[in-house]
Amino acid sequence: MDENKYTFENPEFKNTYRHTTSHVLAQAVKRLYPEVKLAIGPAIDNGFYYDFDAPFAITPEILEKIEAEMRKICKEKIKLERFELPREEAIKLMEEREEPYKVELINDLPEGEVISFYKQGDFTDLCAGPHLDSTGRIKGNAIKLTSCTGAYWRGDSNRKMLQRVYGTCFMKKEELDAYLARIEEAKKRDHRKLGKELGLFMLTDEGPGFPFFLPKGMVLKNTLIEYWREIHKKYGYVEVSTPMILNRQLWETSGHWFHYKENMYTTLIDDEDFAIKPMNCPGGMIVYKSEPHSYRDLPMRVGELGLVHRHELSGALHGLFRVRCFTQDDAHIFMTWDQMKDEIKGVVKLFDEVYSLFGLPYEIELSTMPEDHMGDEKDWEFAQNTLKEAITEMGKTYIVNEGDGAFYGPKLDFHLQDSIGRTWQCGTIQLDMQLPERFELEYIGADGEKHRPVMIHRVVFGSIERFIGVITEHFAGAFPVWLSPVQAMVMPITDRAADYAKDIAAKLSAMGVRVETDLRNEKIGYKIREAQTQKIPYMIIVGDKEAEDGTISVRTRAGGDEGVMPVDQFIEKLSEEVSTRAK
Repeated sequence: MDENKYTFENPEFKNTYRHTTSHVLAQAVKRLYPEVKLAIGPAIDNGFYYDFDAPFAITPEILEKIEAEMRKICKEKIKLERFELPREEAIKLMEEREEPYKVELINDLPEGEVISFYKQGDFTDLCAGPHLDSTGRIKGNAIKLTSCTGAYWRGDSNRKMLQRVYGTCFMKKEELDAYLARIEEAKKRDHRKLGKELGLFMLTDEGPGFPFFLPKGMVLKNTLIEYWREIHKKYGYVEVSTPMILNRQLWETSGHWFHYKENMYTTLIDDEDFAIKPMNCPGGMIVYKSEPHSYRDLPMRVGELGLVHRHELSGALHGLFRVRCFTQDDAHIFMTWDQMKDEIKGVVKLFDEVYSLFGLPYEIELSTMPEDHMGDEKDWEFAQNTLKEAITEMGKTYIVNEGDGAFYGPKLDFHLQDSIGRTWQCGTIQLDMQLPERFELEYIGADGEKHRPVMIHRVVFGSIERFIGVITEHFAGAFPVWLSPVQAMVMPITDRAADYAKDIAAKLSAMGVRVETDLRNEKIGYKIREAQTQKIPYMIIVGDKEAEDGTISVRTRAGGDEGVMPVDQFIEKLSEEVSTRAK
């Protein structure tokens, strides 16, 4: 017997458990407020929700009452019983119960569809299931209703706005408590909050989805880009830059004009259709085609930090995680089929080096051929097997996401885990057998004949902006010294030491240290607390004694006193941390 069958280790059981809890939520609402109309209530990644049409606002106080009622229902150990009805009887039942949203759902079901319900005591809901057999299986003290937001019926902005109650649940109260603690910690780490407090970036009504990077944010962004360039040079990449706006013919050739146009910003130039690029790939094809290639030129590893624009719905925008304009750290590798495995391994080695630097372990997901794929199935099979063999030979494991590859080829996605256990999909390696065909890319083989190269699309950060959001939350704004926009703050204890503080700052700056001075007429304790709030790695405190001796007193942002030392000793220490990119 599988020990994990009835635990949250089993995704199907977790989904069933949480779906059943959403029905307990609906039953509790109907008990307390019979006038409320029911919409839908699925399980989701972090819990469940249910949409309600209520003639009143569902406040935090009301959520507490509903939550208490849910616990009672769990204690009652009510059996869940499934039954089916013909369409007419199903509609009649829901009409009698005055549930118009359920009637609409039934009417929209295809002819011949099984119409099933689940009954638990005096409560009945239209549902395909499956469910637990009793509300007693749910731990009432491990349920938490987390929020209530607006949600249009069936996601249509022309329909009525309903109230969506979100909740989560676990099989043990300790698991719920741990989850809620992580949520609270995540709120403290929210990159939108920290971005504002640390002066990194801002989001404005004048440019929804188009972030503004402020001076300190630009230091962070440029430092990441410098590292990107350094490591790509190490791994044999060259860098190009392709135009941001290209004509319709190019996007028709790539297929984006027909399959992605609703997400693209378009314009007319000299009465011809153009589009702002949503991705760098087609421009990369033009670069490859600009001159003839031999098999001796391959593999070609071509990187690009391209600014791309995609039209995202306003409701989907979220800080730096979902924007309309971002820098995609792309690379395209052109190669022969027999070079594929080694090139995949090379990309994974690069990923290993980058992610380990930031302390981000990862899991790999292999997405295989979808139903709407293009190209020969034998090529797909070869490509998928090559991906599997490459990462297996490197001693890595993977999970399979069946049928979720891109239409042009299979892919590996890298899901990074941050310091509080959340996962982020950043890196990806996508094999592409179609764009080389569409753009008629060629190379001359050893046999003197023309051949079609195969291509890898890959990103490491995914998007510079999104990665900044991820590491801001991962480090809680306390970036390693090499990344910190301000690495040291010099603070005089008295006005008499102000000139000495300026001299120290000038010397540090001349040695490449990103340094600021705090010359305000404030107590030194206040200045230290301010610097700690700003997550500045080092605080340099100088007074009459330090000025007389030509030394500095050093503190770290964690509150550690490093003692008094000569300036040159501090510079040597800091330079070592920066050059080694110490965590």
